[in-house]
Amino acid sequence: MEFRLLDRFRGLFEGKVYLHRSSKLGDLVAQELYEDLYTLNRSAKLRARIEAGSRVINPLNGSVGIKARRGDGTFGELVPRAVARRDEGWTVARGPIATVEIGAEVKIFAKAMGKQIGRVMTVLADQATHFRKGGASAISVAVVGINSAERYTSFEGEKRWTTDGSGGYRHPGQEAERTEQLLRQDVQAKFDHFLVLRFKATNEPPFPFSWVDAKQAELEYGAILTRISLDYEARF
Repeated sequence: MEFRLLDRFRGLFEGKVYLHRSSKLGDLVAQELYEDLYTLNRSAKLRARIEAGSRVINPLNGSVGIKARRGDGTFGELVPRAVARRDEGWTVARGPIATVEIGAEVKIFAKAMGKQIGRVMTVLADQATHFRKGGASAISVAVVGINSAERYTSFEGEKRWTTDGSGGYRHPGQEAERTEQLLRQDVQAKFDHFLVLRFKATNEPPFPFSWVDAKQAELEYGAILTRISLDYEARF
């Protein structure tokens, strides 16, 4: 099967400028998780409920009446009497949810990882807790992209900065291994499922993108989809 989440992630970088401050990028990637879970078809409960429209993605990424930090993609039971919509090209409908059954959070380290790692680890850890506020049995999923390109250019308005390998502007490839190590050491155990997507993108024309190991990315993602499906079948 084709993995929509991996294709969407690639599409953030390939052939275009990646704007790291956009708040919608995580949502775009996370929502594809549920399409892939449906297509994989390893949980009869999940598939039947998606087809019936009783389980939906919440476009606001939170549960009605529960105060919790929004995640990038929350999936759960549609609020009674609420109306869900099924957009063209999508199997999973959108609508307000009463509970969180699966919550996904996406973080992307494109550059300046040493400056971000502490803050991002705190956000990830907090988000795993917030998902469970929407449902004690909620399945929490983290998807973390880590760039290991030999150089990188970031854009902010008309300004641009290119890494030079120095202390303040280290190349992604200089920081990638340590970043993954810290995440696995301090954050991974807080999630039920934790996926690292290792990639290379310079964010410079013609804006190429590649996986560090494309086959490994597919295998690891496919394995996590299977485990999420089995978890769903057991918990719900």
